[in-house]
Amino acid sequence: MNNNKKKVLVAMSGGVDSSVAAALLKQKGFEVVGLYMNFLPRTAGENGPISEEKSAEAAASIGIEHYTVDLSKEFNKRIINYFVKEYTLGNTPNPCVVCNDRMKFAALLTESRKAGASCIATGHYVRIGRDPDTSGFYIKRAADKKKDQSYFLYLLLQKQLSRTLMPLGDKSKAWVIEMAETLDLPTARQKESQEICFIPDNDYVSFIKKKTTAGFSEGPIMDKGGHVLGKHRGYARFTIGQRRGLRLSAPHPLYVLDIDPEKNAVIVGPEESLYKKAFKADRLNWISGQTLESSLLVKAQIRYNHKAQEAVVSPKGPGMVQVEFKNPQRAVTPGQSVVFYEGDTLLGGGTIIRDQS
Repeated sequence: MNNNKKKVLVAMSGGVDSSVAAALLKQKGFEVVGLYMNFLPRTAGENGPISEEKSAEAAASIGIEHYTVDLSKEFNKRIINYFVKEYTLGNTPNPCVVCNDRMKFAALLTESRKAGASCIATGHYVRIGRDPDTSGFYIKRAADKKKDQSYFLYLLLQKQLSRTLMPLGDKSKAWVIEMAETLDLPTARQKESQEICFIPDNDYVSFIKKKTTAGFSEGPIMDKGGHVLGKHRGYARFTIGQRRGLRLSAPHPLYVLDIDPEKNAVIVGPEESLYKKAFKADRLNWISGQTLESSLLVKAQIRYNHKAQEAVVSPKGPGMVQVEFKNPQRAVTPGQSVVFYEGDTLLGGGTIIRDQS
């Protein structure tokens, strides 16, 4: 491939990964432009610990053009409002998954057309390829399994993948840091952010309370039989599997098993009751662009730090599937993403929904 005339727009957060991604693409002969996407109002400070200034410094060090686009209003509408609403529904949302779909890649493609770039790139640790038999694009886990970020990208579509480059997919984090130091990039020692970008102190309860009173009224803490064991100060303070904050006296530890917004109730029980074998999911996306027609044996992952487990996924009416694990899994949480793999290949995923039975 002759890259000398190919222009690529790279999402640059100011972190080491996106900086090295941009540098690698320049080395390969691409005409590289860096884009910083500002998701938060200027008065809110940085997007977490990583700033626009660091992004611009990295671009200058690499020797590429760089500019910023302000997406704060759209981010508030599409991501923050979604995040708050999900908690008021008793769910535990996954804003990074939704942000990649509704914000980052959507904005990158829009800006790439304005910039005259034929492709886009990010510093995600995943591998993108093309099947020679079907000509369809696929996503595989990163070579560095500890850094693999494919879980967050299952909502991407073929039209997005066809224009996306992921230069770090076959690299290790150690290699990336070494390369950043070799290139003397100002982000080489940049500390990684572990929190949600719009909640840098990780205090999501205080953040939500500033946005709404829904989910914060006093209500009962109940066992599965409906017996009231105590009171809570708002179900939005809890998520499945949580033990802390219940303030209950019991002969054995109790954990949050479910949340019932209609009854304003938090359901608790012993840890063994947290394990679940089957559940349903909706808001599905399949990377191939095809829908699931029959049951399929997969490895299913229900959290980013959850090790994917053998399961059967089966269609259950329009836009819904049932997932049945071979072995019960702990804390299957409504609102979180379940993502399906075949080997290292990402098949797709969906959003876990509450059992209505």
